Amino acid sequence: MASSVKQGFATLKKVHVNKRFSVGLGAQVPEAYRKFWAEWMERQPAAVHYIPNEGRFKRNQKTGEVVPIQNVHIPLKRVVEENFGIWGGEAVIQGFKKPEMKHRKPCFWVPTLKRSAVRSEVLNEFFSVTLTDRTITLIHEHHGFDHYLLKSPACDLRSVLALKIKRKILIDLLNGCPAWDHNKTRQDEVKKEFSQYLEQYTPEEIEWYGLTYAEALAKTQKMIKEANPIVPHKQIFREKLIEQLKQAGLEEVTGEKAADEESSWLKKLNPFSKKKEF
Repeated sequence: MASSVKQGFATLKKVHVNKRFSVGLGAQVPEAYRKFWAEWMERQPAAVHYIPNEGRFKRNQKTGEVVPIQNVHIPLKRVVEENFGIWGGEAVIQGFKKPEMKHRKPCFWVPTLKRSAVRSEVLNEFFSVTLTDRTITLIHEHHGFDHYLLKSPACDLRSVLALKIKRKILIDLLNGCPAWDHNKTRQDEVKKEFSQYLEQYTPEEIEWYGLTYAEALAKTQKMIKEANPIVPHKQIFREKLIEQLKQAGLEEVTGEKAADEESSWLKKLNPFSKKKEF
């Protein structure tokens, strides 16, 4: 029953995503952004709020019954506040407390947040952001803030802030770490340490990485306008009118010259024409 419900939700989600990129301006969004969107919204994130069981079946130690393993992912509630911090995959969970008597109580589980400072070696910059204990642990496990962002997929980072910083780090790596132009030795060290992450992306994918859906639509619309600029009709009509006036003036001048030449030849051939008096 649980597997069928899960499959139904996956089907509905797939239909919604396909409609997003198949109708209107979304159909013209390049494949580079669709790849990022699949990594951000469609890929299953790592298990944070539960411990997944390995294998396909497990045996109940008390009854000896063999049952299939179902790692049902806990639905995470997206809130606006998580886009302004880096929560390390944690999120708000909506559910019910285990009833003590008869009635269960609705509850929200919110991660413990703290303000801290992190440093990006590539950008040569400090950031004061809202973190969780898990984020700090992951930064230490990855041996630095940059390594944590660059190694983590978008579905695990979740927040828009983390994706924006990761996008800026990738762009700076692509441009040769301009934040370290004043120190060439350190610049070479940073490029040598982090340039390996550029192999996962093309320059076009980096350009579209970390953009929200609204930003991707705006960028697509801007590219379409630049490729096919809209010229006002009054400008087109003005150019046509000027061309017609030029053509009419040229024809008038040409006609006057031809008439003068014809009259001069007629005067020469006509014996009755008046001669100039000297």
